[in-house]
Amino acid sequence: MIVLASGSPIRLTLLRQAGLAVTADPSTVDEESVKIRLADHDTPSLALALATAKAEQVSARHPATLVIGADQCLDSDGRRFDKPADMAAARDQLLALRGRTHHLHSAVAAVIDGRTVWRHVGDARLTMRDFSDAFLDAFLTGTGTDALGSVGAYRLEDRGIQLFSAIDGDYFTILGLPLLPLLDFLRQTGEIAR
Repeated sequence: MIVLASGSPIRLTLLRQAGLAVTADPSTVDEESVKIRLADHDTPSLALALATAKAEQVSARHPATLVIGADQCLDSDGRRFDKPADMAAARDQLLALRGRTHHLHSAVAAVIDGRTVWRHVGDARLTMRDFSDAFLDAFLTGTGTDALGSVGAYRLEDRGIQLFSAIDGDYFTILGLPLLPLLDFLRQTGEIAR
């Protein structure tokens, strides 16, 4: 059994759909204090630090078990974005990203008995189209509070795909879990069949 140190339904679904026996035990890491402490780090390093901290914390509750931690950070021209706090913040965030290219850095870490045994950061480059204000308002009305559960204030796997004009990167990385490198690691360690 593998433990996912995340409450993300999409990450759990991705792992289960890939045929893994996995259970979720969400981390309670204070992400804001990690972000403050590592404010001078680049965005990929921050994503990796958060993923690792989550897996290490949950590993203490699951001895001799492989724990997977994951996190995703977004940056656009040096500005970091977090999950929006409310719908007004989601609208502001999407306006700031409109017509621009941003990067999603998705990190994953594997920990056993508090020891990090593997880490990876995937990067995807996404360009939002220059959509109208009317489209944005309709999008947010249709998406509702689901926009608050995504670092980008969109869900690419849902109607969020309509916000984009170009995407360069792995689909699973965009969803928040670099699945192909993770599966390769799990095959190498014998967790899943080669």
